Amino acid sequence: MTRKLATALCTTMFALGVASAQMPNPYGPPVTLEVAKKIAAPAIAEAVKNGWTIAVAIVDPGGHLVYYEKMDNTQIASEQVSQDKARSATLYKRPTKAFQDALAAGGEGWRVQSLRGAIPVEGGFPLIVDGKIIGAVGVSGATSAQDAQCAKAAADSIK
Repeated sequence: MTRKLATALCTTMFALGVASAQMPNPYGPPVTLEVAKKIAAPAIAEAVKNGWTIAVAIVDPGGHLVYYEKMDNTQIASEQVSQDKARSATLYKRPTKAFQDALAAGGEGWRVQSLRGAIPVEGGFPLIVDGKIIGAVGVSGATSAQDAQCAKAAADSIK
């Protein structure tokens, strides 16, 4: 990482409210396939309950795809978007809504646009077990708020 990029990342993290005294969760062992399937199920159930069609991606702490599921008739683009949301949530250790809110606030929040892989759209949540990030879930296919509702159901299922 170049010094300029590291400085920009630190500045942006402060703009997003991550102070040095408030360290984000450390990474833990990666989510397994068996657990990933169980985590995806509540997201799908939430979508079915509400009549939405979604795609769900579960990634490990490095942002690598572990599990993916797409409901019938979900828009094709949601395959990539769900994976991007999950990857963003794990790599930056925060829900993707944090980037959405920072961008919406304007000013220094616009710096989010320069962060590689930071997706400023709701629907991505880190997966935290015993205070450690084991990966993340990303959902796409409905509105961003509906995606977030489904992703939160998945993330909350492991708490």
